[in-house]
Amino acid sequence: MSDVAAVQRLVEKRNQLKTEISKIIVGQNEVIDQILLSIFSGGHALLVGVPGLAKTLMVNTISQALGLDFKRIQFTPDLMPSDILGSEILDESRNFKFIKGPIFANIILADEINRTPPKTQAALLEAMQERAVTIAGQHYKLDLPYFVLATQNPIEQEGTYPLPEAQLDRFMFAIKLDYPTFEEEVQVVKATTSDEKQVINPLFTAQEIIDFQHLIRRVPVADNVIEYAVQLVNKTRPGNALSTDYVKNYLDWGAGPRASQNLILAAKANAVFKGKYSPDIEDVQAVAAGILRHRIIKNYKADAENITEEMIISKLL
Repeated sequence: MSDVAAVQRLVEKRNQLKTEISKIIVGQNEVIDQILLSIFSGGHALLVGVPGLAKTLMVNTISQALGLDFKRIQFTPDLMPSDILGSEILDESRNFKFIKGPIFANIILADEINRTPPKTQAALLEAMQERAVTIAGQHYKLDLPYFVLATQNPIEQEGTYPLPEAQLDRFMFAIKLDYPTFEEEVQVVKATTSDEKQVINPLFTAQEIIDFQHLIRRVPVADNVIEYAVQLVNKTRPGNALSTDYVKNYLDWGAGPRASQNLILAAKANAVFKGKYSPDIEDVQAVAAGILRHRIIKNYKADAENITEEMIISKLL
């Protein structure tokens, strides 16, 4: 199949996917779009939202519709690295046998990742980066496609271990979940309080998703679009010649080079989802908030004046 035909096929399959997901998930279109952009770009995502917004249900539904293996890990203060990676045990014949942990799945939901100590967070982040884990000196490859969706509750900060900036940078997108609208909430209540069960049909195979991920990487990008993305990231760095007084006033640190890479990858996926064969500056702007939100660090002045990351990003755009 030619790349042009593959792009058209992906547009069709994505539309079917959205229809399938909407059988169970009401609204949250932007959130679902960003999760799908993340998956097809080969990245990971961090979901930030208050409890009860159906984050687990959403991820489970998406993994069913994609035909992928899904595991949920509830992060708690006493969770050990071996609880997620797996461990070696002695079997009946007194040989060591490796029992795989929940990390061995295609889609991992790391629920409340900031509730667990840094040692356990680091074990998950190695798997995210390397798509492999090392246990007792043995190297185990994880099944592809491999996608981690971590959730964080923005309200409760007591007894939590905030992710360090270097670890936050591993997530391609930081996605904000808001409450549903009044009409959406009415629909949710109707759907969840009846005895009707919706069946989700798997639409992809794992290999198809991997092929589409390669297709997105092959999409050509004009130099001016790459330069725009790199300029945008450079503008977030207070010490950079390109940054404005606004950025110097309100930011302590800007985004690193991984942000530029992710902007281009996500812009390619965004363009392909719309049936375009190459991204333009609008595609970079469409994905900028999700990619830069967790990579810029505000100073105390921004906090004092209630300046949000979104305000800073929209000013840059």
